Amino acid sequence: MNSNRTFTMLKPDSIEQGNMLPILNMIENAGFKIIALKYKRMNREEAESFYSVHSDKPFFSDLVTFMTRGPIIAAALEKDNAVEEFRKLIGSTDPLEALEGTIRKKFAKSKGENAVHGSDSNENAALRNRFSF
Repeated sequence: MNSNRTFTMLKPDSIEQGNMLPILNMIENAGFKIIALKYKRMNREEAESFYSVHSDKPFFSDLVTFMTRGPIIAAALEKDNAVEEFRKLIGSTDPLEALEGTIRKKFAKSKGENAVHGSDSNENAALRNRFSF
């Protein structure tokens, strides 16, 4: 069953570059309703827990360092078929592969600093919402 809710996080690079309002506008203009918003700075333990699925990958330490270097914005979003629709809106993890008009094509610097997190399944969206709010 498709969920009508998903989770996103604007990563530190988005905040540092002043792109939080343009990204939130893109989200709203794509028909998503922002139902919760939280501005915070993740500590190391939170980042390690959030990205624990990647703990055995060689990029894990760099990812945790990146995610803790500045504030993030966590948001719960609502729309029909939210997870799939949001994945389309954000685009490929690698901005060089992302389609024109996607958030990552417009705002990401690299595969590592890719502007936003988007849940990849209904189960992960539910977990992330509970984790962050």
